[in-house]
Amino acid sequence: MSQEPLRVVVAKPGLDGHDRGAKVIARALRDGGVEVIYTGLHQTPAQIVATAIQEDADGIGLSVLSGAHMTLFTEVVDRLRQADASDITVFGGGIIPEADIPLLLERGVAALFTPGTSTQQVVEWVTTGMRPRNGTTRTAGATVG
Repeated sequence: MSQEPLRVVVAKPGLDGHDRGAKVIARALRDGGVEVIYTGLHQTPAQIVATAIQEDADGIGLSVLSGAHMTLFTEVVDRLRQADASDITVFGGGIIPEADIPLLLERGVAALFTPGTSTQQVVEWVTTGMRPRNGTTRTAGATVG
């Protein structure tokens, strides 16, 4: 029985149009054996959650550089709870003041990565620290077939 790779939706919520970091993380995760679904720019929290559920994602990685991190991260976590999908892990990064990190973690964000974090650190956290959703048998780096 083959195992499927972890599935992560990488998303850019809100009006922030700077997606280079999200694309770099998406590529690094893919190279690390994670199946990545990149949603593109200007996604609403509702669209992100709908995509994650539709794609049977294990996690959602958010990139926020606009300063709206408190609102956007919280809304994604809240919408997952409302959809009975709180087993989808939310993590992210961007320009997040140090004082806001504990608040976001309390609200249900699993991990936050700020500027200077290496892609290797993010990949390692996802592949070792993130659990597959609903007890599925997914692992990072597994080959399918």
